[in-house]
Amino acid sequence: MKPDIVLAGVLAKKHTFTLPLDYQHPIATQIKVFARELCSTENKDKKLPYLVFFQGGPGFAAMRPASNSGWIRRALKEYRVLLLDQRGTGLSTPINYQSLKHLTPIEQAQYLGHFRADNIIRDAEAIRAQLCPADKWAILGQSFGGFCVLHYLSAVPKGVSEAYITGGIPSLTRHSDEVYQATYQRVLAKNNAFFQRFHDAQHLVTRLAKHLIDNEVYLATGERLTVEMLQLLGINLGMEQGPESVYYLLEQALINTPSGIEVNPLFLNHFCQLLDYNTNPIFALLHEAIYCQQSASQWAAHRVRQAFPAFNYQVGKPFLFTGEMIYPWMFDQFSHLRPLKAAAEILASKSDWPALYNLEQLSHNRVPVAAAIYSEDMFVEMQYSLESAQQIGQLKYWLTSEYEHNGIRMDGERILDKLISLNRGELLR
Repeated sequence: MKPDIVLAGVLAKKHTFTLPLDYQHPIATQIKVFARELCSTENKDKKLPYLVFFQGGPGFAAMRPASNSGWIRRALKEYRVLLLDQRGTGLSTPINYQSLKHLTPIEQAQYLGHFRADNIIRDAEAIRAQLCPADKWAILGQSFGGFCVLHYLSAVPKGVSEAYITGGIPSLTRHSDEVYQATYQRVLAKNNAFFQRFHDAQHLVTRLAKHLIDNEVYLATGERLTVEMLQLLGINLGMEQGPESVYYLLEQALINTPSGIEVNPLFLNHFCQLLDYNTNPIFALLHEAIYCQQSASQWAAHRVRQAFPAFNYQVGKPFLFTGEMIYPWMFDQFSHLRPLKAAAEILASKSDWPALYNLEQLSHNRVPVAAAIYSEDMFVEMQYSLESAQQIGQLKYWLTSEYEHNGIRMDGERILDKLISLNRGELLR
């Protein structure tokens, strides 16, 4: 292996593949898909199987490793790791308002319709055919990456030797409305825990919310900061160290100046860093579509929110953060989403999304699967994960309250080691 990058104990090599946008018309539009191969220095001359990592999201590039640590350290003991930038992310023909501006809204929606888990897995199989056509490989999916893993096992299990899922066993059959009915309850619980833990947080955030209502405040990226946008910080309440980040930011939000109370410029800059909607538009455009099979989302999170009126903030009432929810107003308020508003409306009304899971195939699955289910996960309803686990053959799970949704980022070496042991029969469930 001739590396492009040498890290501490890790060799990294870049791969770029030319693949069809639409596998039904493979000689039409082509896209580039990027992957980074990692190998430990001590294993550089060994023929090892691949472990392919599917990033959470949708719409986020694979991690850029800086050291031999975390789950990568464990994986490199026996695999070559392939970090895949899923189509539309990172270096894989990235999607943003600039790359789509030459298309009409209808054309944008048609183009974006090719960026769900089904085509991500078609890309993976096309890459396997080039890198190791005679061999199966192992797969690991975090969050949305777990959705990709289950589609892989539904569509082309012949390419997979073993599978791992962290924080992402989706419901195989439930409508997006049911998903959000469950997750709003989870977000309520995280709000309660946050405001009980940080006793002055409610005072800090309601004071800030009233200031935003009474004054025009603009973010470093140019948008007016609204109460609805402020509520979006709640996506961090479901992450390890996320509540702390939100609280410490709120502490610094308002400052006294000779002109009166103002919002701290530091807050306005850091706020943008905690939200990804401008920089990762696929997340906003296709997040609800990851749940859709022969149905339209019709802005499910927005509609279901009406059953939880406490989230609709009013002055004098307690403030609640929202979670991993996409709302139509975001395409008015975020500057990089505004040009894609019409396409987002078309996608929200799209009802012919193909099925993602083959229930018959999954019930007879023979590929060993080990999954970590986090009982306190704000993003994935535990009962739905357990329900799905019973429908998938050869799936063993580890149910734990030790971690939040991003557990693999915080303690990945231990988590992956435990899942490998579980898959190989070295641990009891």
